[in-house]
Amino acid sequence: MKKKILGFAAVALLTVGLAACGSSSSGSSDSSSKEKSDTLVVGASPTPHAEILEHVKPLLEKEGVKLEIKKFDDYVLPNKALADKDIDANYFQHKPFFEKAVKENDYKFTDAGAIHIEPMGLYSKKIKDVKDLKEGATVITSSSESDWGRIITILQDAGLVKVKDGVDLETATFDDIAENPKKLKFEHSIDPALLATTYNNDEGDLVAINANFAYGAGLNPVKDAVLLEKDTSPYANILAVRTADKDDARIKKLVKVLHEKDVQDWILKKWDGSVKPVDK
Repeated sequence: MKKKILGFAAVALLTVGLAACGSSSSGSSDSSSKEKSDTLVVGASPTPHAEILEHVKPLLEKEGVKLEIKKFDDYVLPNKALADKDIDANYFQHKPFFEKAVKENDYKFTDAGAIHIEPMGLYSKKIKDVKDLKEGATVITSSSESDWGRIITILQDAGLVKVKDGVDLETATFDDIAENPKKLKFEHSIDPALLATTYNNDEGDLVAINANFAYGAGLNPVKDAVLLEKDTSPYANILAVRTADKDDARIKKLVKVLHEKDVQDWILKKWDGSVKPVDK
């Protein structure tokens, strides 16, 4: 996602940390070098991704793989760290964002498997029901263009907007909206990591927040969102690896463990059904 400078000291510290330490795996296609290390370093958003990885750590260790988790609070550094071989894989992004990042940065990455879906929600401190949304209300979304179609789809499903005929909703932008009966205003310049703060500051009438940042702010998408993405969403969160490492046995073991039924049942229970595991 296109990032502004984050106002988080933690991100600056993380950047220094990444520069100071390299991954135990070089990312080389030389299989002999991989065999020398049983440690897999995975970059992840703090919640739910890192929490899920912490849960499977002992399961993966039984498979002979030690899991090291590096937490990232933004959406730029995890892919940069993967490209720079500071980590062996990352787990934070949905498939459309991954594809856009690969195209824009010419990353040599591969999708190693979809793990779960986090429904996007629109939240409000001003209304409890969307029918109470006033004409001219402001909808605040992130600056991440890969989420715009997702948010527009939620609004269209709620009957608030309609896009032009023939537009692919997955790649739709706010310029593609043909009908806007409530004359909604769209503000889409906020960094994704700041949207929960925007909501807590009571800015706008609806604020679209990615689920991982919503969880971090104590929000449950299923219980607290005024509008919630449907279960048919194509925005599954994936495990991404460098293409040279797509056949790494450690990666395959991690994906296998994450898809185990006991793990998926734990995910559903842990987040009250608002994080939905997928099996491929």
